Amino acid sequence: MSVEYSPGAPHDEEEIVGESPALRRALQQAKKIAPSDATVLILGEPGTGKKLLACAIHRMSPRRHANFAALDCAAIPPGLLQSKLFGHEKGALAGAHQRAIGGLELAHGGTLFLDHIEALPVELQTKLLRVLQHGEFENAGSDNIRRADIRLLASAHQDLAESVARGKFRADLYYRLSVFPIRMPALRQRVEDIPLLAIYFIQKYARRMNKNIDSVPDQALTALAGAEWPGNVGQLESLIEQAVIRCEGPVLGIPLAELEGGWAG
Repeated sequence: MSVEYSPGAPHDEEEIVGESPALRRALQQAKKIAPSDATVLILGEPGTGKKLLACAIHRMSPRRHANFAALDCAAIPPGLLQSKLFGHEKGALAGAHQRAIGGLELAHGGTLFLDHIEALPVELQTKLLRVLQHGEFENAGSDNIRRADIRLLASAHQDLAESVARGKFRADLYYRLSVFPIRMPALRQRVEDIPLLAIYFIQKYARRMNKNIDSVPDQALTALAGAEWPGNVGQLESLIEQAVIRCEGPVLGIPLAELEGGWAG
């Protein structure tokens, strides 16, 4: 498991799709803060597109020609997270046969995005705070101080203020992160975007699977807009991908019955 890394600005084909007031508000905030070097905390439920917003902020920033590195703090075992973030020297860990570069070095001069930052262990929170305050860190297994010229973007799925109150998250780091919070709206808060998103995902997966799909029934789009989406955009995308896989003609049939059971992917 490694740091997700994009040399220069991310070139994902993914886009932030929608025209709803709630989404436009988040995008306007991102555009406002992007030219600065301020830390941004992106809030929202799983599946709302927090990483996409982080990529957009990087692309709109003066650092857009430098690197973008992303690290999911919840997806990496705590014992490996320090190495993935700060790097390690040869022999610093069991099986460490060579020096490893962490997210901070990969993002030097650019942007580091930490997803699920609420999962960052307290001891690593202290080290990250040092990076934000003094721009320096040490690799695991080394006493040599390294410089870190990064812009930090972070996302949280949980209430960090509550984590601070419970002693699970450092208050001083929380205040550093929450200088400019942006909340990505849940899909239920931007239902007018659902048809646009559905068409976008249909085109995306039809292109990937080399299928010619030229229409989707209006009643299917209406049903999608009226459904509940506890999994947000991620759930909608999963459902559309399933539909495209099953489609054998030019008209897409969407398995609307699966929506009744909640999460469809």
